[in-house]
Amino acid sequence: MEWLKISTSTELVRIQTEDIAFISADGNYSDVYLTNGKPHKMTFKLHFFDEKLQLLADKMFVRVGKSLIVNRNYIYVINTVSQELLLSGNRLRVDFKLKASKEALKQLKTLMEKEDWQ
Repeated sequence: MEWLKISTSTELVRIQTEDIAFISADGNYSDVYLTNGKPHKMTFKLHFFDEKLQLLADKMFVRVGKSLIVNRNYIYVINTVSQELLLSGNRLRVDFKLKASKEALKQLKTLMEKEDWQ
């Protein structure tokens, strides 16, 4: 089990990585969506999270286009035609239906097909 620790001038946020469903960009902010369905707005751009998450040992996160980072353990359906990504799983209390560009989803689909997932 790994923790993502983020410190700002006003708070320290510690989140178990398996409790993060996805992170979405919102201008100069990012919303960290937890498996319980609740978002936590952070004053960091998405590239900050991308760099932090790449340092983790488990490598469970993948960037999807310009505006999303998803926990690959929760990827259930990648639909390039409708440009939707469905996140689901036992730890998720709610399912998430996300929009992404067709090209970003094609790249994600190719990546997931190449990987040896059980």
